[in-house]
Amino acid sequence: MSPAGTSTVTPAARLRGELRLPGDKSVSHRALILAALANGKSRISGAGDGADIRSTAGIMRALGVTVERVAEGEGRVDYLVTSPGADGLREPDDILDCGNSGTSLRLAAGMLAGLPMTCLLTGDDSLRRRPVARIIEPLRRMGAVLHARRHDSLPPLTVVGTTPLQAVDYSTPVPSAQVKSAILLAGLRAEGQTTIREHVATRDHTERMLRARGVPIRREDQDDGQVAWTVQGGVEVRAIDQRVPGDISAAAFWLVAGAIHRDAELTLRDVGVNPTRRAVVDILRTMGAHIEELPAAASAALRVDDGIGEPMADLIVRSSELHGVDLGPTEVAAAIDEIPILCLAATRARGTTVIRGAGELRHKESDRLEGIAAGLRAVGARIDVEGDDLRIEGGDDLRGAVTDSLDDHRLAMTFAVAGLIATDEVTIERSGSAAVSYPTFFHDLQGVRA
Repeated sequence: MSPAGTSTVTPAARLRGELRLPGDKSVSHRALILAALANGKSRISGAGDGADIRSTAGIMRALGVTVERVAEGEGRVDYLVTSPGADGLREPDDILDCGNSGTSLRLAAGMLAGLPMTCLLTGDDSLRRRPVARIIEPLRRMGAVLHARRHDSLPPLTVVGTTPLQAVDYSTPVPSAQVKSAILLAGLRAEGQTTIREHVATRDHTERMLRARGVPIRREDQDDGQVAWTVQGGVEVRAIDQRVPGDISAAAFWLVAGAIHRDAELTLRDVGVNPTRRAVVDILRTMGAHIEELPAAASAALRVDDGIGEPMADLIVRSSELHGVDLGPTEVAAAIDEIPILCLAATRARGTTVIRGAGELRHKESDRLEGIAAGLRAVGARIDVEGDDLRIEGGDDLRGAVTDSLDDHRLAMTFAVAGLIATDEVTIERSGSAAVSYPTFFHDLQGVRA
């Protein structure tokens, strides 16, 4: 990668190797926040070390929490978090900078809603274009005061916390684990029980961590298909030690690379296979990918999943013959972060792949629907965007081209993987964005070229 943030990837004759991935981004954010709400010391082992996680760590420090980096390497870091607990947190002296991290902003807003302080959350240009109305509305119902620019739609976001908050019963209009988690975090500071209802179940990392930290939380599967989560307010969050699994969203790039390359075998160690996050594995298998799954050596997968720990596995992927699939809104919601790389897989699959109801991708670090279509068209793919749906005709060889990541880490890595199988080199502009979630991505990419 050049200093200007442009990378060029040449085709690889073979792919071989063993990879240990960055710590799961979603788990790392939540572990830092819950450690800050707990009174005492928490050790978080193997957390992600991307820019997004550093943003969350910086916010916790600004609130008076001691967050120490006690070990680091290969895109991972161990944090020792020492906190006075929720009641001992202090109002920050300056704005809270979330960088490029929508998770930092939305989850911090939920945490701050129940604290007696005024905070201003902001971030980079990309983050200031991402919607916040969906968290403002439920947190206002709970009694917090929130304001944002453009008629309360875009950051910066001001949060004036209230103690105690009022418990609510709230149905999320759009599937979003970030919105759900923001409400659950606010619910910890509410009187009574707060319930969040989802039409489509989203990732449950927050719920698992709350149980592990001694907070009662209940799941109810309802007759109308909704999933309801209820958390008890006013319960002390315990300090614990936690191990973070390898990020399944990072693993997705190598799973697709191995499946679509003509001569590949890659082993991915200690990958998180939480049932609410593993959709990318199941979708790829449905497409015909040869993915072997083995229990990780020190994993919660060695015992029955009790809904508390994060199960892990070793994944082995080999060259495969893929075929197209039809993914509906439920499958899309379950694999929302992996849709860009799944689109690349679809370009190499026999037949047509249709991805329906992916409008949420328009509100990520970029408009990922348009960005993935533009980048894959540049390398020769046949892909159409129809409203919030994608239609991809597979089977054609990909060619060399210049692509633009739009400063979106998932697009940058998707186009880089395309370079491994294209007929000529693929250049990715603004490729430095990969460091947001996977600082060692291009180093690992070089390492698997046999």
